Amino acid sequence: MTQMATKPACVPVLLIEDEHGVRELVRSVLERNGYQVVSAESGADALRLLANGQFQGVVSDMCTPGGVDGAQVHAWIATHRPELVSRLVFITGDIAREDTAATLRKTGAPCLEKPFRVQEFLSVVESTMGKAGA
Repeated sequence: MTQMATKPACVPVLLIEDEHGVRELVRSVLERNGYQVVSAESGADALRLLANGQFQGVVSDMCTPGGVDGAQVHAWIATHRPELVSRLVFITGDIAREDTAATLRKTGAPCLEKPFRVQEFLSVVESTMGKAGA
């Protein structure tokens, strides 16, 4: 009996973004470029997903509702999912805020300021977490 080779399922990117329009744009860009996407509207929702799921990487807004912000998501990942700490990309409209700047200095994670160019976003995602399906 011969066995059929099966292609491994693609591991999705976790997208953490509370603004509907931004979330749908980023999801669309990622999906058009071959990534599967799982979305969370808050950092708290994202931590529940991270606790139980496998992800190629994480794209996270810095400021999210629900009491868990991007810095706290990073800290949780560093403790509980260290394999993802180098595959985290921040997106934010608040890059000038001191707490945001401090988080970026501390983590060294790449960050794109909203609004960002689609090609620039894709380039950062690919260099941080690899091409889709990798």
